[in-house]
Amino acid sequence: MAPLAVPLLSSCRSASARARKLDAIEGELLGTDHVMGHRIAREGLPSDDAYPPPVRVPVIVLGAGASGLAAAWRLVRRGRSDLLVVDLEPRIGGTSTWGRNAVSSYPWGAHYLPVPFASNASLVSLLREMGIVEGVDPRGEPVLAEDALCREPEERLFHHGYWEEGLYARTGASADDLRQLAEWQHEVDRWVALRDGRGRRAFAIPVDASSDDPDVYALDRVSAAAWMDRKGWTSPRLRWLVEYGLRDDYGLTLTTASAWAALFYACSRQRAPGEEPQPVLTWPEGNGRLVRHLEHVVGAERIRTRVLVTEVLRSEAGTGTGTVEVRGLDVTDRDAPRPVRWSADRVVFALPKHVARFVVREWREAPPPWLASFEHGAWMVANLTLHDRPPSRGFQLAWDNVIQDSRSLGYVVATHQRYRDLGPTVWTYYQPMLDADARAGRARLLRRTWREWRDIVVHDLERAHPTLLDSLDRIDVWRWGHAMVRPRVGFVSGTARRRAREPLGAIHFAHSDLSGVALFEEAFHHGLRAADEILAALAERG
Repeated sequence: MAPLAVPLLSSCRSASARARKLDAIEGELLGTDHVMGHRIAREGLPSDDAYPPPVRVPVIVLGAGASGLAAAWRLVRRGRSDLLVVDLEPRIGGTSTWGRNAVSSYPWGAHYLPVPFASNASLVSLLREMGIVEGVDPRGEPVLAEDALCREPEERLFHHGYWEEGLYARTGASADDLRQLAEWQHEVDRWVALRDGRGRRAFAIPVDASSDDPDVYALDRVSAAAWMDRKGWTSPRLRWLVEYGLRDDYGLTLTTASAWAALFYACSRQRAPGEEPQPVLTWPEGNGRLVRHLEHVVGAERIRTRVLVTEVLRSEAGTGTGTVEVRGLDVTDRDAPRPVRWSADRVVFALPKHVARFVVREWREAPPPWLASFEHGAWMVANLTLHDRPPSRGFQLAWDNVIQDSRSLGYVVATHQRYRDLGPTVWTYYQPMLDADARAGRARLLRRTWREWRDIVVHDLERAHPTLLDSLDRIDVWRWGHAMVRPRVGFVSGTARRRAREPLGAIHFAHSDLSGVALFEEAFHHGLRAADEILAALAERG
């Protein structure tokens, strides 16, 4: 037995040392204010006489995420500065919010923007206003500032103990694997080339520019898994690659997402057959850079945070005319929330659809059946602060670093754009709750403690970086209970998202939910659409 004592003792010491390093990590459990957000459902509304007399504001925007800020940006740029934006959270941006520490800024959610096509004129205009668009190429497409484009190397994949460049594991791929990959790419090219009878792409950003022809929408009524089965695409490497896109943009799997969703991810960012997908724009704070610009244009004085919207009601419900009353609670002092009230000519409701059934009076009393079609997935995002870079086996550290055998999406490097390839950095790690039952995933997300999430993140990353704990100082964890709409099979082609955008009298709806795809571009599009509806209504009124 004596020969076994030394390795056993060594193993115990190693485990003890790892435990000490793990316990030395600092961090916080953060996230949206779900406790206050659930207050209405839990405790009910304040009595009518609890609210003060309404303050008159011509236009109120509910929600300071990308969609609400886009609506306010459009209104201000069109000369309507008589508005107010309100939001529950202390920081604006919704899922495009961001943080900062002594090492770097970093995202807490959305972290990149594919370069838009020239056809997305409004988004190109925003980027031009920000100084990011520097001209146009011979094809009329925007030329972007070099420092905003994600620099190489852009992405790598950890597979069988080594890092490889790109997101497809070519090392060890069989001839059949590569044949199926080529067939998939041919299928993507076919859909990229397709134009319907009205000249629309099959899959475009924003979704409203996509074709709704029957053959396109038929793809939404079959799961991605069943569709790939029909194609004979059984290669685990290909199926992982396609599912990665579904997890990345929707928090769904091959069995819960549609074939439409899989092709949208692959086709909407590719300008022409045979071309690479559009390059991406990214910043240390992710899409927080876009939010910061929108805030600057709108003006901080027109944005009020820490307001929980409790009720939205029309004074002449059902007539489509009259003012809208917005009631809320100022929760700056959480122990003593203060009722607030406004009266507006028009309201932009830029909050997620699951909120509408609780705060829009008509829908709370008689919710439309289609409201139940909106499902939101939960996500955990962790920011890891490191004083040095742990070594890697294989391809060098990239901006996007994905571990194939993981429930996570891996991590992005906040300092990548600053050409800081040595020394301290921040890694932003993403993990969607992939449960078929979104409520179960949300419960699991919220039930786990900071220590439990810390251990999950470290265990996952140690497979690719065995010496991670030697470099790691801090892990902050953000929980998104309702991170993004999930376009399950049948949702995009269904009626719910079109019904949901219809104005309710003077209440206009704007959110990426209305596309079924939780992208900045979709939020921006619906914010502009709602603002244009209001501008047209106000102009008609004179």
